[in-house]
Amino acid sequence: MIQETDMTHQQMLDLIQQLNDYSYAYHVKDEPIVPDAVYDRDYRQLQSIEAEHPEWIQADSPTQRVGEKPDSGFTNVAHTVPMLSLDNAFDNESLADFDQRIRKLLNAEQVTYCCEPKLDGLAISLRYEEGRLVRGVTRGDGLSGEDITSNIKTIYSVPLKLRTKTPPAVLEVRGEIYMPKEGFEKLNALAVEQGEKTFVNPRNAAAGSLRQLDPKVTAKRPLVMCAYSIGYVEGWEQPESHYAGLLQLSEWGFRTNDLMTTAEGAQGCIDYYEKLNEKRASLSYDIDGIVYKVDQIALQNQLGFIARAPRWAIARKFPAQEEMTRILGVDFQVGRTGAITPVARLEPVFVGGVTVSNATLHNKDEIARLGVKVNDFVIVHRAGDVIPKVVQVVIDKRPENATEVIFPEACPVCGSDLEQVEGEAVIRCTGGLVCGAQLKESLKHFVSRKAMDIDGLGDKLIEQLVDQQLVKTPVDIFTLSEKKDTLLSMERMGQKSVEKLLASIEIAKSTQFNRFIYSLGIREVGEATARALTSYFTELDDLMAADQETLVEVEDVGPIVAQHVRLFFDQELNRDTIKGLLAAGVVWEKKQQVSADELPLSGKTYVVTGSLSQFSRDQVKDKLQALGAKVSGSVSAKTDCLVAGEKAGSKLTKAQSLNVPIIDEAGVIALLTEHGAI
Repeated sequence: MIQETDMTHQQMLDLIQQLNDYSYAYHVKDEPIVPDAVYDRDYRQLQSIEAEHPEWIQADSPTQRVGEKPDSGFTNVAHTVPMLSLDNAFDNESLADFDQRIRKLLNAEQVTYCCEPKLDGLAISLRYEEGRLVRGVTRGDGLSGEDITSNIKTIYSVPLKLRTKTPPAVLEVRGEIYMPKEGFEKLNALAVEQGEKTFVNPRNAAAGSLRQLDPKVTAKRPLVMCAYSIGYVEGWEQPESHYAGLLQLSEWGFRTNDLMTTAEGAQGCIDYYEKLNEKRASLSYDIDGIVYKVDQIALQNQLGFIARAPRWAIARKFPAQEEMTRILGVDFQVGRTGAITPVARLEPVFVGGVTVSNATLHNKDEIARLGVKVNDFVIVHRAGDVIPKVVQVVIDKRPENATEVIFPEACPVCGSDLEQVEGEAVIRCTGGLVCGAQLKESLKHFVSRKAMDIDGLGDKLIEQLVDQQLVKTPVDIFTLSEKKDTLLSMERMGQKSVEKLLASIEIAKSTQFNRFIYSLGIREVGEATARALTSYFTELDDLMAADQETLVEVEDVGPIVAQHVRLFFDQELNRDTIKGLLAAGVVWEKKQQVSADELPLSGKTYVVTGSLSQFSRDQVKDKLQALGAKVSGSVSAKTDCLVAGEKAGSKLTKAQSLNVPIIDEAGVIALLTEHGAI
């Protein structure tokens, strides 16, 4: 490393360029090229040099992103070219009408459009002179906006200097500043932790962050800027198409949306809308629609403007994800694990493409945080298939008859006491299998394929059996042979169906220890944890008697899971149920305890994919795990072997690219046979 005091001015300029290259790769391309420690080291070196030579400080130095707050509020600045609003298309028909008008005005058979996701953030205009950022202005009323340059400079995806040696004399770039979902959630979580007010949505969070008078506050917010057009330019010949212009902005150091594309005619635009609407919920940022622009700049100029909107562009909104409605009441639902969930009954409202009449309030703490009351007007959010939720109370519209939400003191289904584990927000019913709400879901889990695997006992039949009080505990399933006549009288239960069901129940009596433990529905005890518990405790009595200190010695079992296991076995009803199941004939083969290190496939990672003919994938996984192998769901460089059945697909392709050993069904059968697993 060159000593700071020995560094020449040119070497310092090279260091600035190097740091800006690091930042560009990380914040714009999402492709870091050095570890954070390297960036931090070089950044500190630059700070030291600039302290020694303040006359050398450059405007595009990364140290200059966070400046001092302005003496007063933001000043108003006129836009060189107005930032106009867009007309809207609300359905396929209006989008087709737009395309028809464009074709008629241009006397063209077909028009190419640039299609861009409409980011839900704050529009901004950035002015560069000789390649250097000189001003950042909000959209404002379209004719002028607020100068927030000091805040804009704190956003690392905004280049302080264009990445070109021949920049335009003047360049104004329009873009959207937004906050990704992950950053928004972390920001709100921090606000809750510090007892501060939370933001309603990422858009409000982005807008609030940009209007901070102190840029040091803005610098702490996870903001991103994405360019969507060139607003004004001098000293440079603009590309012939809008899409090509965006590609040029990307080369100059701006982030552009990787989902932007071009489409031919109305149908191409409609197809893009459908495709993006499906992806919307899975994106890492919010979008509220699509902007369509005639791609050729010459045609844009020919079409011109009407009022305060361009003729050559239109926005099509997605169904709103947030709407305001009123809470009519609050019901309390009980889940399979006994969790009590408050659910708001709403005046029906159309949001996220469907009519919503219920929304979750999550838990008692969330009701308190929101300050929600019955009869309040609230903002409801729905995205994709996510359950609608209440995100904000509209306090200004609170009516005089608003009343407090009273959380029940006992289970609303069975009347059992409620409990809240320290450190958890969820309140639960202690009724277990005596609670009707939990019974159906517990039984569905008990008979599921990865648990006791009772074929023919589907969800609807379980609901009928519980409703008719034929099954009150899992033990009753194994006495159904005594109620054959009643089964025959039930809906869709003929002679063959009943015989098949009873045979499946008989077969299920012979199970595996880990499946049996998994079937009990102990909180947070999934397949892997059940397997770890039964590998450590080979006897049921030992597992049931183990204290929490002993349980946490089991691999994958932490203090919380140990507490859940201990609480489960402490309940007399649960112990009686287990005794009843054993008395009904449920058995499993007892295995001698073997150290994990002694198992033949210990330390090996397998992946199973494709269709197998002699065994199911789950059966192969179980047998591999019984031999000590770890079975993963995805292929990586750490995978030791891929078991590939018919139509293996992408996992096979990836394994081949990584040179991972591959065996077919015959190969895995030979492996399992060699080690006595079959």
